[in-house]
Amino acid sequence: MALVTPWSVSLALIDAYSVFIKCLPRQPQVLLIVIVGDWALSFLSLAAACSTASVTSLLVNVGTPYCWSKLCSRYQFSAAMAFLSWFLSFASTLFNLWLLPSL
Repeated sequence: MALVTPWSVSLALIDAYSVFIKCLPRQPQVLLIVIVGDWALSFLSLAAACSTASVTSLLVNVGTPYCWSKLCSRYQFSAAMAFLSWFLSFASTLFNLWLLPSL
């Protein structure tokens, strides 16, 4: 998940810069790099979300000696946010894939 944040922030900065100077990139190679990066990071974030959810489920089922209620709720929230990150990243991949033929 440490790769997803810099990737998303850099894409947001590039998009904001291109909107402010009113010059959208029309190069298919650049969009293809973005699509491949989004695709790879979406599957990595899916793997992180699944592993977080499985560890949380294991800790909840083991009992209270290993997982206090506040700690388990934080793990559950982390897993939910990881799945949300995966969903949004995969949606970005599909949207960019849809835009690729129009260039």
